[in-house]
Amino acid sequence: MNDHYLKKLDRVTAILTQLQSKPLVRAQDLAEKFEVSIRTIYRDVKTLENAGIPIVGEAGSGYSLMDGYKLPPVMFTKEEVLSFITAEKLMQKFSHESLGSHYRTAMEKVRSVLRHSDKNLIQTVEKQVDIFNYHAQSTDSVKNVIPLILESIAEKMQLSIEYRSMDSKVSNRIVEAVGLFFEFNYWYIMAFCTLRQDFRQFRVDRILQVSKTSIPFSKEYGGINDYRKNSGNDVTKVKLLVDKKIMGHLVNSKRYYGLIDETETDEGVVMTFETEWIKEGFPRWLITFADYAVVLEPETLKTKIGELITNISTKLQ
Repeated sequence: MNDHYLKKLDRVTAILTQLQSKPLVRAQDLAEKFEVSIRTIYRDVKTLENAGIPIVGEAGSGYSLMDGYKLPPVMFTKEEVLSFITAEKLMQKFSHESLGSHYRTAMEKVRSVLRHSDKNLIQTVEKQVDIFNYHAQSTDSVKNVIPLILESIAEKMQLSIEYRSMDSKVSNRIVEAVGLFFEFNYWYIMAFCTLRQDFRQFRVDRILQVSKTSIPFSKEYGGINDYRKNSGNDVTKVKLLVDKKIMGHLVNSKRYYGLIDETETDEGVVMTFETEWIKEGFPRWLITFADYAVVLEPETLKTKIGELITNISTKLQ
């Protein structure tokens, strides 16, 4: 069998996997994925049909497998089996507690269809891989909160939440969930808040109660990243001139505090931030390297830093 037919066999098998895993697959998406022409995809689909695979749909609208059709278990390559080990270790350390048990049962099902040799491979290697997480995991007030949020997104039903803000104020909101994201060791829900009539993000571990209402919403929201940069919260622009020799120590934290731009100059690096924590979080972070930084704007930040330094000096006397 020459190289052309081997590539076709691999591609046709991969298309079948795509059909198994998605309700609808477009020829254009397959062509882009496998870097071939759409006409080639049409021929590959015809090959599957000729092999007896009941494919529903046609060119231009998308393809799917006939409802109820069963295929043999998917076989995994050795590289895919080894990737499960790393994925499982990451999930153990960074997955949300409401997802942990569901992921474990899913992995048990995956392991159950592996060949005996692949099971031995995992058993041999899994003790040689570990992920070190230096952040304490947060504890939720609500069990299974993330699966419930995901259900509301899939079913397009509004959520009723009781939420405790950073300053410990509790409020009740009706929200339309857009999506979830994980950032700096916390899970957040991005949602349209009917009370504020705007988009807001809510930290999941601060949700005290949540329930799915019987009220549907019909608006089609975009992807999660369309909203994250504009969460509706008040932001303040900050500009700092920072000594170049301290920049290596700010690699992990600068994005967390809202970095949007940095420009290198002869005097140092001009860092521009948009932050929601101008009153407390940002100035307390800045004070950790304040001897290497000059506040260019706003003036209120200079005042706050001065107050903090005075307070610290008083306590050290």
